[in-house]
Amino acid sequence: MTIATLLVANRGEIACRIFRTCRDLGITTVAVYSDADADALHVREADLAVRLPGSAPADTYLRGDLVVAAALAAGADAVHPGYGFLSENAAFAAAVQDAGLTWVGPPVKAIELMASKTRAKELMAGAGVPLLAPVDPATAGADDLPLLLKAASGGGGRGMRIVRELAALPGELLAAAAEAASAFGDGEVFAEPYVERGRHVEVQVMADAYDTVWALGTRDCSLQRRHQKVIEEAPAPGLEDALRTRLHDAAVAAARAVGYRGAGTVEFLVSAEGRPYFLEMNTRLQVEHPVTEAVFGVDLVALQLRVAEGEPLPAPVPPSASGHAVEARLYAEDPARDWQPQTGALLTLEVPDGPGLRLDTGYVGGDTIGVHYDPMLAKVIAHAPTRTEAVRLLAGALERARIHGPVTNRVLLVGSLRHPDFVAARLDTGFYDRHLADLTTPGAGATTPGAGDPATAALAAALAEAVRATTTPGPAPTPTRFGAWRNVPSQPQLKRYRSEPDGTEHEIAYRTPRTGIPEPYDAPGIRVLAATPDRVTLELDGLTRHFNLRRDRDRLYVDTAGASYTFTALPRFTDPATQTDPGSLLAPMPGTVVRLAEGLAAGAAVEAGQPLIWLEAMKMEHRILAPASGTLTALHAAPGDQVEVGALLAVVQEDLDATPVPASVPEETA
Repeated sequence: MTIATLLVANRGEIACRIFRTCRDLGITTVAVYSDADADALHVREADLAVRLPGSAPADTYLRGDLVVAAALAAGADAVHPGYGFLSENAAFAAAVQDAGLTWVGPPVKAIELMASKTRAKELMAGAGVPLLAPVDPATAGADDLPLLLKAASGGGGRGMRIVRELAALPGELLAAAAEAASAFGDGEVFAEPYVERGRHVEVQVMADAYDTVWALGTRDCSLQRRHQKVIEEAPAPGLEDALRTRLHDAAVAAARAVGYRGAGTVEFLVSAEGRPYFLEMNTRLQVEHPVTEAVFGVDLVALQLRVAEGEPLPAPVPPSASGHAVEARLYAEDPARDWQPQTGALLTLEVPDGPGLRLDTGYVGGDTIGVHYDPMLAKVIAHAPTRTEAVRLLAGALERARIHGPVTNRVLLVGSLRHPDFVAARLDTGFYDRHLADLTTPGAGATTPGAGDPATAALAAALAEAVRATTTPGPAPTPTRFGAWRNVPSQPQLKRYRSEPDGTEHEIAYRTPRTGIPEPYDAPGIRVLAATPDRVTLELDGLTRHFNLRRDRDRLYVDTAGASYTFTALPRFTDPATQTDPGSLLAPMPGTVVRLAEGLAAGAAVEAGQPLIWLEAMKMEHRILAPASGTLTALHAAPGDQVEVGALLAVVQEDLDATPVPASVPEETA
């Protein structure tokens, strides 16, 4: 049958990406949306849209009955699940077909067989696919360590724990099972050996109903935080030909073992010695599919639609590969603060366009990043003849991007792409465990001289603000007085800024001479060449540098070649009302209180590092920890409470002899 109208049972970037192919093919598109997504980009780009009442995923995008009803109401004849949400839900796939709609995905039976990692491993063993030997947690000994605990259902790192001490195993099993049950409705957890410094390598497969199975090369996805991918590339670099062939053959065998059709990914862990082990098969399109599309010159969504319509793949063998592609996931999160997701208005999102570059996004400047969904803003992909060229192209594009609003991982991405280990393709899943601190320091990733100097950027912000104050229409400003101190424009002026997100404060002194152009005070080697409210040009020891500025309330965004900065303008004097009592535990982000420590109440004794409150936001669960041993003197949180960032959750009066610990730690992600 020919698909005329397609509903995408998803949101954000993947919905927009599928719509793009549908437009190219002349297929009418239908979006579904929650109340939180009423004005989202995927809704604006679709031909038709159907509301799913509510905001939480459990009430909207995870309600298969509502999605099927939406497809029927819109007159769709097919449903594409995207990735995440219901994309690997066999019951949803069956419901779509039972409603007389075409399912753009693999057979229901294949989804069922691969849905449980434990059952999938048993099946793969019979197909001759290499596996890690399972470990029974009940009989595990010291020789079995370290262990990796994994949820049998679902993925994305939820329910996954590394155990290095036997004494921790029982508690980690309980915690992993609880996470898995909460995330996937299935608390089954299994254990296997944890491979130190292993590489995450996967094979893209595409199969039709005529016994053709393509292995579309390898991808390396080793750079991960909390078991979720950050940077992916194709082909996986540095693999010997024999290993690459073995991975291709194993992936094809896995697909044939379950009668697979459509797009899927077979994931492997490759040890430092080059031995591959089957991890799982994702029965859907992967987030990182664009790198395969770039290297093989195919449109995987178009091929999915072709197979769903009952057509064979275009040829018995896949097209030839060409060049190298790298993808970076741009997240609204703060890597330096335990990857905390960020929310708020996305003022600007501009990524350079050009040959070899591609942007897949679910946001544009002016959109709002909410608390209900994954914090990924976009994927930036670069394709070039060689890996070196592709990596350089991607790093340069990210560096020149203008992103204003919540904190993002952009600096981390640029630094990662330019890190000597990444450049040399020394890749493994422990990359960020070793290098995160260096990659999140101010100036990380900067290559242009002076680009890593936030003090100079703060100076540019102060000069731009000084020009703005003198050029903004309106009555002349009245000199500000604080006691015996007077703000006289002809004398040196002071402005204070706080760098975000690291919190470093900068005090800038400048004056405005009779020329009307503000200049730095007592700053030899710096000369102001031009200054407007939006752009400042400085000569720094003979080097001319331009700074572009944007202000949004008390935030100033400064972009210059090789670096970008965000500052918060601070008052001249600190307002005592903004201070909080010692031991106050504040919400690190907007979210929902999901549970409290057992028996937690005012007056309870707590230990340093003890989890007190669990807060969920943007598919991530955070544990709010006791900062030190002491007494809980106040508790202002209860399960189900919706809290804003900075909300006071509890107060701990600490024992002065105790050792402080961070107050918030992310526990899981999807």
